[in-house]
Amino acid sequence: MRHLLSTRDLGREQAIELLDIAEDMAAVQQREVRKLPTLRGRTVVNLFFEDSTRTRVSFEAAAKRLSADVITFSAKGSSVSKGESLKDTAQTLQAIGADAVVVRHQASGAPQTLATSGWIDAGVVNAGDGTHEHPTQALLDAFTMRRRLHGDASRGRGLDGARVVIVGDVLHSRVARSNVWLLDALGAEVTLVAPPTLLPVDVSAWPAQVGYDLDAAIDAGPDAVMMLRVQAERMHAAFFPNSREYSRTWGLDDARFARLPRTTMVMHPGPMNRGFEIAASAADSAQSTVLEQVANGVSVRMAALYLLLSGEREEAA
Repeated sequence: MRHLLSTRDLGREQAIELLDIAEDMAAVQQREVRKLPTLRGRTVVNLFFEDSTRTRVSFEAAAKRLSADVITFSAKGSSVSKGESLKDTAQTLQAIGADAVVVRHQASGAPQTLATSGWIDAGVVNAGDGTHEHPTQALLDAFTMRRRLHGDASRGRGLDGARVVIVGDVLHSRVARSNVWLLDALGAEVTLVAPPTLLPVDVSAWPAQVGYDLDAAIDAGPDAVMMLRVQAERMHAAFFPNSREYSRTWGLDDARFARLPRTTMVMHPGPMNRGFEIAASAADSAQSTVLEQVANGVSVRMAALYLLLSGEREEAA
């Protein structure tokens, strides 16, 4: 694997291989010494043009547990804030010998540009670009679902027949886009539930069903309900009347949560707006996978960096 830019690029076999390697990485996290020497001597640069806590810390932990040298580069305290271009930044990273660049950018397509421009030789991991994709988030979501559904028998398996409902601000959600394509590749059935104003203009090409009634989706007894954050910072128009109306119609409130089967996973990519898109009772319940998702993120990102850099090292040898 040269780059990880989009879940559309991952076939079923490649996705399952990555999830299986993440299982090995998760086993390492249970040991007293949680480090592997795999990427010793390699340099991983975290290049974040947007604010992030979970993703940045997760990638940093993943690289360090593989013994890589890690440089975290925040745009706000760098020359980017003085107007430096992506090209100039990339050439700086090339000059310092970066082997992998984990990039989060507010512009959709920036990681693709970095990977294909010839400005840098490093492998590129997309850590979220605009409203486009967030592949490692989708992978950690799938990893979490697979573990809950299959437990110790997860290895080598997809998510065949699993019914997943993704609810909320699909229009601005890179998490939703990445999940739709990955979950389909793994054999899951995906339903998007959102206000009509918060769906992309044309989702007919997406491998998912579309609905507008959250109550009907809940009564169908899905295996997982993934609540999305309403991304007010990307909204420059009125997409719904007010927060109370949105919460009443498309929020996972106490009453809806009580109607969910006890086996249904409640998921959220974070950060959560408690009491708005998800009730505290749902977020803190035994059915919630929110903290598992964060923990599993380190294992999945270790697997991604391992595939990106160890394979390259073997080719060089």
